[in-house]
Amino acid sequence: MDVPRLRAWLAAPGEPEPLVVETSGSSGTPKRVVLSRRAVLASVAASADRLGGTGPWALRLPLGYVAGLQVVCRSLVAGHEPLTDPTRWPDGEGWFTSLVPTQLHRILEDADPTDRSALARAHTVLLGGGPVDPALRAGAAAAGVRVVTTYGAAETAGGCVYDGVPLDGVTVDLDASGRIRLGGPTLFDRYDGDPDLTAQTLVDGWFLTADAGRLGPDGRLEVLGRTDDVVVSGGVNVPGPAVAARLRAHPGVAAAEVLGVPDEEWGNRLVAFVALADAARDVDATALRAWVAAAHPRAWAPRQVVVLDAIPLLANGKADRLRLRELAR
Repeated sequence: MDVPRLRAWLAAPGEPEPLVVETSGSSGTPKRVVLSRRAVLASVAASADRLGGTGPWALRLPLGYVAGLQVVCRSLVAGHEPLTDPTRWPDGEGWFTSLVPTQLHRILEDADPTDRSALARAHTVLLGGGPVDPALRAGAAAAGVRVVTTYGAAETAGGCVYDGVPLDGVTVDLDASGRIRLGGPTLFDRYDGDPDLTAQTLVDGWFLTADAGRLGPDGRLEVLGRTDDVVVSGGVNVPGPAVAARLRAHPGVAAAEVLGVPDEEWGNRLVAFVALADAARDVDATALRAWVAAAHPRAWAPRQVVVLDAIPLLANGKADRLRLRELAR
């Protein structure tokens, strides 16, 4: 898919053939998601209404994934040519972009202030594709960058919940186990070539996600992590995302991910993968375990710590969970 083809698809008479978009495959085999133009345009319109702007969009994500595709569609529908040059940002103010947390972190930490100053001129930076640490958001605010966090998937034509609040027309609910389900006009049609998975995932007008969540008193959604991120280790349920967030708060940790890996003794052992800050090479596994135990039950402390130069990422900026599991062996 490229910009000219997307432009023609958006302008086609009637309802054109749907697009097929692959998921990232961060935790398994990528799925081929069939998206109608109706769903894509419903997402574009709801996003524009929520953000309140009609400026151009800068593409900094792969166009083959839904987040990049929506950057281009939003820009074209608003009447602007999307900026696809990865070496520069739009001129002036009032423009938009979409990033993953790793990208924003690198921009804010870069000694060269060029990109940081550019983002301060943007109307909004949408931030999705993974958990957003409060420290990252605070750093963006200190740099004058307006960030809106998004939650969604290829199956919902991209982000459909902004800062915990569903876009107009989108419905959010939790099943009895706390699993998030999403409804509304942005839902996909089916998985290409996989009717069984479609029947399991698209049920009675709801997309059943693989994420756990909770709703606050004001109805705001808090995403707790993937349902399979709860690691049962020695009979204790350990929420991996909560442990990873605690590790990222350590002053000597630059990045962290946490996974469960099969273990003969524990059933699953909790493994932390950390990239240390340059000035913190003396931080060891014992210190990191104690850091986690200071804020959470001691049973949540990782049983194995793998120190890496950097967390391996997929093309869309998400952690490569399959590669991480290989590194834990």
